[in-house]
Amino acid sequence: MLWLTELSPAARASDLVSCRLWAEPQVPGFYMNGDFVIGGTFPMHYYMRSEQNSYTRPPLQLQCSGSMNFRELRFARAMKFTIHEINNRTDLLPGITLGYQIYDSCAEVAMALKLAFQFANGMEPFFNDTDSCVKSAAAAVPALVGDSYSISSITMTRMLGLFGIPQVSHFATCACLSDKRQYPAFFRTVPSDYHQAAALVKLVKYFGWTWIGAVRSDSVYGNTGMASFLKAAQEEGICVEYSEVFYRTEPRSKLERVANVIRRSTARVLVAFLHEGEVRLLLEELTRQPPPPLQWIGSDAWIVDPEFLRFNMCAGAIGFGVPRSVIPGLREFLLDLSPAQALKSPLLTEFWESSFSCSLTGSSEGARECDGSEDIHALQNPYTDTSQLRITNMVYEATYAIAHAIHGVICNDTQCDKSAKFTPWQV
Repeated sequence: MLWLTELSPAARASDLVSCRLWAEPQVPGFYMNGDFVIGGTFPMHYYMRSEQNSYTRPPLQLQCSGSMNFRELRFARAMKFTIHEINNRTDLLPGITLGYQIYDSCAEVAMALKLAFQFANGMEPFFNDTDSCVKSAAAAVPALVGDSYSISSITMTRMLGLFGIPQVSHFATCACLSDKRQYPAFFRTVPSDYHQAAALVKLVKYFGWTWIGAVRSDSVYGNTGMASFLKAAQEEGICVEYSEVFYRTEPRSKLERVANVIRRSTARVLVAFLHEGEVRLLLEELTRQPPPPLQWIGSDAWIVDPEFLRFNMCAGAIGFGVPRSVIPGLREFLLDLSPAQALKSPLLTEFWESSFSCSLTGSSEGARECDGSEDIHALQNPYTDTSQLRITNMVYEATYAIAHAIHGVICNDTQCDKSAKFTPWQV
């Protein structure tokens, strides 16, 4: 027997909710509202907090962990700087204010996927039956800048591409991303690894090195890049003594085995198609028991990063990078940071406390309290280093590319319509 009872008004109102998020939305690292809000993702940490699932309760909120990547923080702040610069212009999107939602993608696929859904759906915790289809179909952002990692970019664009949301990467170089059948909404301001692999082979051949070793990241970036390199090297008569692979989250024993292969090898030239996270781990391991002198040939992910100059064995390392540039006003923007401003953002708080070895919040055990004597102008780290703005300029150009695309959709010769409705694929 079926009993029907009349619902109270409160109950009937709650029944209008047809879809509700099971987890809290990810909070942006940097946020500003605007007429149109551009998304951004940068791996400002190398790892994500791990947990053992009990399957008796929902999993914990995704959270980045590990040491902060100050270089990626600079990229994120460069995007923020660029949007403020665009908002102050009168010839580009006049009368329009661009906003931003910038996230830490943790260099992890799980976080990249969650952010992709969030960019498509927004941060509203529920969707009601009374909401219009137009509202439900509207993306939270018309386009986004990111990600630095190819695997994260692939994860995001596979989902975002279904909704026609364009993604402009500043550093994802995997040649596979040039396939427009698979990734129709993906664009980038940095060259494909197809060209880099061919150039590295020509470099090796130019110096007459015919007996080399190779090591790569176990990721789509390292595997596809090294595959292109090895194929071209074989055609040029270059012999490869070994080709090793590892990933930063694998057991320490795997890293030690790779390091021992390098130490025992007779090849004195090493081609490293690695992410900066893997390079750091490998160099730290090799430093424990240094191998004979090596000629390092690096991929673009790390070869232009000044941080690796602190490893003596990298002296003389060569490779290719995008041209360096000058962005007027960026250095002043990066250094315009005080303890009070840093406290407004958990990312900037972590940056300040890590850079000056003090605590702004009083929560760091054993650390002295920041007393205001810290001088960011005297700080020397990848965040403040603006001497070689290479990938930073790619962020700058990616942000401008999206702004020009939006301008082309909502503006005519004299004015822009901030109330204009358009779908992301039009951008």
